[in-house]
Amino acid sequence: MDTSSTSARGGRTAVAVAWAVAAAGSIAVVAGAAAGAAWVTDASPLGRFGALGVVFALAVLTALVAQLATRRPEGFVARASWAVAGAAVVVALAAAVLAATPAG
Repeated sequence: MDTSSTSARGGRTAVAVAWAVAAAGSIAVVAGAAAGAAWVTDASPLGRFGALGVVFALAVLTALVAQLATRRPEGFVARASWAVAGAAVVVALAAAVLAATPAG
């Protein structure tokens, strides 16, 4: 039985899970900021971005836990790096959207 395809598939799924967590959290933060939700707004000029930091931290933790759950040591660093880098890109795009919208 060839386990190389199943191990790659499990690793890719774990990467996708981390990206999905980052996307869902980023969408929630941007939507909350647009609606003026109290948990997103802050009096400081950069306060709106604090929630995105929490989203990124959650995505990183999800990436690491999901990669550990695959129980495949081969390629762990590469898969974890892809997961964290993808989450960083997703959160950075959300930050750009937040920066382009007026504080309200």
